[in-house]
Order: sequence, then C-alpha cells, then structure tokens
Amino acid sequence: MKTVFSYVKPYKWPALFALFLMLTELVVELIQPLIIAKIIDNGIVTRDIGIIGYWGIILLVLAFAAFASGIINSYFAAHVAQSFAFDLRNALFSKIQSFTMATYLRFPTSGLITRLTSDVQQVQSVLFMSLRIMLRAPLSALGSLVMAFIVNPKMAMFLLIGTPILIVFLVFIAKKGVHLFSEVQSRLDRVNRVLQENLQAIRLVKAYMRGKYETERFEKVSTNLQLDTVKALRIMELIQPVLLFVMNLSLLAALWYGSMDVRNGDAQVGELVAVVNYALRMTGSFSMFAFIIIALSRAKASSERMEEILLIEKGTETYEPSSRPFNLNSVNNEAIRFENVSFQYPNTKKSVLQDISFSVEPGEKLAIMGATGAGKSSLLNLLPRLYDTTKGTIYVNGRAIQDWSLEELRAIMGYVPQSSMLFTGTIYENVSWGKQDASMNEVVLATTNAQIHQTVESFPNSYETRVGQKGVNLSGGQKQRLSIARALIRNASILILDDSTSALDVKTETAFWDAIEQERATMLVVTQKIRTAKGADRILLLDEGQMIGYGTHEELLETNARYNQIVMSQQEQEGEA
Repeated sequence: MKTVFSYVKPYKWPALFALFLMLTELVVELIQPLIIAKIIDNGIVTRDIGIIGYWGIILLVLAFAAFASGIINSYFAAHVAQSFAFDLRNALFSKIQSFTMATYLRFPTSGLITRLTSDVQQVQSVLFMSLRIMLRAPLSALGSLVMAFIVNPKMAMFLLIGTPILIVFLVFIAKKGVHLFSEVQSRLDRVNRVLQENLQAIRLVKAYMRGKYETERFEKVSTNLQLDTVKALRIMELIQPVLLFVMNLSLLAALWYGSMDVRNGDAQVGELVAVVNYALRMTGSFSMFAFIIIALSRAKASSERMEEILLIEKGTETYEPSSRPFNLNSVNNEAIRFENVSFQYPNTKKSVLQDISFSVEPGEKLAIMGATGAGKSSLLNLLPRLYDTTKGTIYVNGRAIQDWSLEELRAIMGYVPQSSMLFTGTIYENVSWGKQDASMNEVVLATTNAQIHQTVESFPNSYETRVGQKGVNLSGGQKQRLSIARALIRNASILILDDSTSALDVKTETAFWDAIEQERATMLVVTQKIRTAKGADRILLLDEGQMIGYGTHEELLETNARYNQIVMSQQEQEGEA
C-alpha cells in the first residue's frame, strides 16, 4: 500500500488539516461526558441552576465547534481523496502506456480496466473515510478508555479486560479479509472480461443466435463473484457480534461494580454516568470496526493489484534518446535490413520466425505473402520494436533499431494494423490522430490518397461526422481507408501495411497504389493478393516462420513452386468468378 498511498504526498497539508479537524471533533466528543458528569454532580444533584446553565452553554458551544469542524473536514477530505484518485488513475494509465507488448499481454484487458476503476475507487473511499471518520473509531475507543480511567480507574478496569481478546480477533479477521477480497477483485476481473468479449462480438453473437449461451456464461462467472463476495462478507459479519458481545459484558460488569460503589458512597452518580457514556462510545467505535476492516481489506487487496502495475520496471518502454553509439560501419543504401532474425513470443517455446534475412532499398515496396500463421504480422511488429528480436539484428537506415530511441524510430514510420481501429470522435479527429496539429489541408490530402475523401464529403457532416465505437457505423473498406489515411498523414519514410487493403475493390485499390507512389516511402505490405504483390519491387514468401522465397514476381514464377501454386490458385478463382 506504500506505493499507492505515496500519491497522497502532494496533498499532505490539506490532509493534515482534515485530520486536525477530525481530532477537534473527537476531543469535543471525549470532553462531553465529563461536562455531563459535572452538570449531574454539581448542578442537578445540588439543584444549582447557575452551574447547569454555565456548563450547558459550554456544551452547546463545543457541539457547534464540532459541527463546524465536521463540515469543513468533509470538504478537505473529499478534495484530498478526489485529487489522490485522479493522480493515481493517471499514473496507472501512463504506466500501462509505457508497457511493451510482451508486458501488456501479461494482463487481461478487463483486469487493467478493473484496476483503473474499481480498485482506484476502493482506495479512494478508504482515504476519504480515514480522513473523515475511519481514524476516529480506534482513537475514540482508545480516548474513551483513557478518559474512563481519569474519571474512575476502578470502573474503567472492567472495560479493559476484553480489549486484548478483541485485538487478537481483529488482526486475524483483517488478514483473512485481505485474502478473500483479493479473490473477489479477481472474480470481478473475470466478469468484466466476459462482458467485454460479449459486447465486442455482439454482431457475431446475434448472427449465431448464441445469446442464451452467452447469458449462461455470464451467469456462471457472475455466480462465482457472488459466492466469493458472500463468503468474504460472512467472515466480516462475525466482527460486530463478537465485538458487541465482549464490550457488552464489560459494560455490564462496569455497571454492576459502579452501582455498588455509588450505593456505598465510594463514587458519584456523575462518575458512573460518565464511565457508562465512555463505555457506550467504545462499543459504538468497536461496532464500526467491521466496516473499517472490510474497507481496509478491500483497499489493501486493490492496492496490491495496482502496485503490481506501478512497480513494473522491466518490460516498459523508454522514449529518451539512446545512449548507444551509432555504428558507422553499418551505414549503406538499405532502408531496412533483417539479418538472421529469429523471434518467439514471450513465455512460448516455438519460434514464429526463423533466421530471416532480406533487405529493402529506400523507396522500394516489399510485398510479404504467406499462409495464415506464417509469421507475416509478427515480422512487421519487430520493425517498430513492438517486440524485440530473439536473435539477429534489424537495421533501419543502416542503424540497428536498438540504437534508435523509440520516439525517433517510430516517428519515421506509418503503421496500419491488420484490424482497422478507429476511436470514438469525428472523422477529422481520427485521421489527424496520426499527426499532432495536422491542418485540414493535410487531412484532405491524406484521405484523398487513401481514396476516402469523396466518401467523407458525401456524409451529411463531412469530416465532422461522428465515428461510433471502433467505427461501428462504417463499412470495413471505409474503416481500412481511414486507417490508411491516418498513417499517410504522418509523411513517414517507412510505411507498414498489414493486409490493410483486403476490403478494397480492385478499382479502389489500384487508385490507392497509384496515389501513394508520390509518397516515395519505403513500404512493407502484407497481402494475400497476387495482383497487389505483382506491383511490388520484391516479394517475400513465408511459410511457418521460414523464408521460402524472395525476389520479383517474375523471378519467383521461375524458381519457386509454392509461389506458382498461389498464382495458379488465384487465377482459377478469378476464372470461376
């Protein structure tokens, strides 16, 4: 919890002021029974109206001071808790943004969402309640016990008897609660995961009529969450009955002994009333311990989950300039060179790429072909260092990519992923997302080259048309072309297209390739279409992670049997069509 609550430091003065106000309330509460005792012993018993009025006014003034302190305390406690949660949530999000892909894949998306929402909310609530009332409970219990000893030590001894038993019991329950509520938060992760998957695939669910199945699947994980929550709360529910039982026994003993002292003249009625009052306050404070332990258990479990994110150092990306020396011996005319590159994903044993070597000259277009699972996308992911090679070296502009800073390396690249991803916002915002401070003219040029400008102009709101979540209100081809426009607006010297024209018709795709010839960018293009590959300067053919062909269309036709099979297969399909 230390790392998480370190985000309170910028707000330590408002937090300390809130604690001061809370202590003011507590002091007033502890003084009140003493004043009541004086009113009884010196005023009511002696029938002295002046004493009653004097102490009564003091009691009212103190009550007003406590009331004002409570209101101001609430304001400062809320300010500190909300500001702390804001900073913590931003720190978590920033940390996630720095993850390498390998680190990111260690955590399910639903788990990261839960950490930024539910887990932050848990610790925020505990901080607020700590500044407002949570610390008052143990302090009030301790203060009441001390004040009871000041009033009458003999009667107060009976209140002390059960305290060690309660402390041992509370420590045991607290440890048990942390473990149980950690399981609850993990169950919540699973519920969010199923919910997220279902909402993302809602069209598929409806098309396959799998609504009932998905409902049953959600009900299953939801039931597990319910059972674990009930189990945790049942353990927590033991706290209050045990506390009240022990404290009530102590109170009865104090009352029995105190009444005997009053009858024998060894104690005054006011003293007995004050001790009973303090005992009741202790009982009330202990009854709050059930709530406190539940809240602290949840907060500790949540803080441990968030610290798992915040404390990750290995597996994060840095965008600072590289301190590695530039290797002048590697400089040549190649824009991209793979040298004996092999790669396997973290925590797996199978290599998805094995000993890949090729080069691409500046301004050339390389088409990458192969069956599903051949390693095409994995190869592209290595270039911007979304993953690092397991073996071998990749050079960009004659410089090993490890010698570039990530910011410098990725700044010269435009990347279009296989699955088109659009953000909620306008079309203009989605295209200009690829370049900060992009002008309208740059956006129009990019969309024109991507063959989507006329389509956008046909929309009622043109470039101010709102894009639904993940582009749900656009066709597959429109999403692909907007994704391409977002990459083109960067004016990058290296353009990476991962099967990004699969949804385009022949006419549109041809116009697109003609339009971006003027970009003079070095292009790596994953494609399944022979007609697209024919327009490339060279073709790289992959099969199960191995390079089985490299050359021009004509060269591969003459030398590569696998490439000939692909060509014949597509010609037959076009003939049948």
